[in-house]
Amino acid sequence: MVGVGAGLGLVMEGTSCGALLKELQQIWAEIGESEGEKNKVLLDIERECLEVYRRKVDDANRTRVQLHQSVAAKEAEVASLMATLGEHKLYMKKDKGILSLKEQLAAVVPVLENLKCKKEERIKQFSDIRSQIEKIRFELSEYDDQGDNESSLAEDQHDLSTRKLNSYQAQLRALQKDKSERLRKVLEYINEVHSLCGVLGIDFGTTVNEIHPSLHQNGVEQSRNISNSTLDGLASTVSKLKTERKSRIQKMRERMESLCQLWKLMDSPEEEKRQFSKVMGILILPEEGITSSGVLSQEIIDKVEAEVERLTKLKTSRLKDIVMKRRRELEEICENAHIEPDVSTAPEQTDALIDSGLMDPSALLANIESQILKAKEESLSRKEIMDRINKWIAACDEEAWLEEYNQDPKRYSAGRGAHINLKRAEKARILVTKIPSMVDNLINRTFAWENARSKPFLYDGGRLISVLEEYRLSRQQKEEEKRRYRVEDQKKLESILLAEKEAIFGSKPTPKRMSNLNRKANGYQPNGNANGLKTPTPRRSSLGSATPQLLTPRSYSGHNRYFGDLRRLSTSHLNFGDDSLSTFTSISGSEPESPSLG
Repeated sequence: MVGVGAGLGLVMEGTSCGALLKELQQIWAEIGESEGEKNKVLLDIERECLEVYRRKVDDANRTRVQLHQSVAAKEAEVASLMATLGEHKLYMKKDKGILSLKEQLAAVVPVLENLKCKKEERIKQFSDIRSQIEKIRFELSEYDDQGDNESSLAEDQHDLSTRKLNSYQAQLRALQKDKSERLRKVLEYINEVHSLCGVLGIDFGTTVNEIHPSLHQNGVEQSRNISNSTLDGLASTVSKLKTERKSRIQKMRERMESLCQLWKLMDSPEEEKRQFSKVMGILILPEEGITSSGVLSQEIIDKVEAEVERLTKLKTSRLKDIVMKRRRELEEICENAHIEPDVSTAPEQTDALIDSGLMDPSALLANIESQILKAKEESLSRKEIMDRINKWIAACDEEAWLEEYNQDPKRYSAGRGAHINLKRAEKARILVTKIPSMVDNLINRTFAWENARSKPFLYDGGRLISVLEEYRLSRQQKEEEKRRYRVEDQKKLESILLAEKEAIFGSKPTPKRMSNLNRKANGYQPNGNANGLKTPTPRRSSLGSATPQLLTPRSYSGHNRYFGDLRRLSTSHLNFGDDSLSTFTSISGSEPESPSLG
């Protein structure tokens, strides 16, 4: 105890406690306390001092432990944040032997606060990216529950590294690219659906709402669903609308073609046609070119069908007149082309068929239209030959006129218009000489036409070759007959000259007298007609080779369309050339006609 007191005394020396203890000892000396009491009091004081020191030491230990724990916790949190953020070089630990705990704590706290700020910022970045990803995924998918977003964010807080952030950003860019591509397709589909609905007269909003309600939302904040099912639905809708458009175009074209035919048949005024002018473009435009709003709507189709039905009813009442009109047109074409019209659509038969109802008037009219088309084609193919036939007939007419002209005794009179007839006669003589070559050329071309088409060339119901062959044969026969008559006339003239010679000079004339006779025979009469012989009247004074009884297509068509008189060619009224006539008249002593004028 003494040692404790001594030690306590040593500790208290120079302190206020030592002064107090010294003062206590003086008081004890004055009181006269025993040594036992003094030691007891001093032990109590020493025990109480130890307790105070122990409490302070314990408090200091606790503070040290807390500082150690705090530094360790802070460092652990820093390590955790660094691991989470992937920041391994942000904080470097210092030697603990150099720095006290408070210095260590003061050094780690700013780092921790900085890491916490970085974490909050990183969490915000992750949250933004995740929300964008989830939004795009939501648009790409059906309307599923988005409850997994919070759990995904909680899982992401354990890994907030830049590597993870870059991975999310790459994923976001991929989704944004996919979204952009899908949006482009969706917009293309929507625009196409809008255009098709406009053309077909279908409500656009109802159509797209059946696919997905978000496709018809006009708000900026509203997002369109661009999932695979939406794209498939849009593609299917576009396909259905195109099929419907094709069907309506086909139907509209059929109706408009019928309507145009009815307009043509009924001679409808322009006022009735003008109300369908917008629809007329369907007949010439391709499917993709039809973009006018409502042009294929059901209302327009019903309107066209109603007009077709109205005109059809009106056509039925007027179709008989139209059939007769087209039949007359067919007959006119056939008459101009000298071909026989089809007897199956003759007016008598068509009237009976229409009145009895045994044939559809439209079918009958279509039959006549086809016959008109065939007749026009036939007429066009016959045009060249018909032109040559007309030239041949004109030449035959000129030949007939020339014969009448040659028979006119006053043709050389100085009357009015005589010079015109003289010029025409000269031209007619030249034209008549070309008739045989014209006939031969016409026969050759007709044969070529028949060989090319494997059918005979008919002219007013008869074969043209037969007419031409018989005409050529008849002309040859008449030429032969003319030559025979000329020979006979020559013999008669020779016999007359011989008789005249014997009467004047005897049976054996001298050469000089013979020459005089020859000069008389050649038409040389210096003293006029001294013998008083009269010129015998010829049968016919014809300078040309006109054959009025030769049968031509015009003569056949004027008398018998089926060539009944073709084989009854007349051989009477034959023509004679002017060479025999001039010889005969010169011997007889009369004045011959001018050879140059025929």
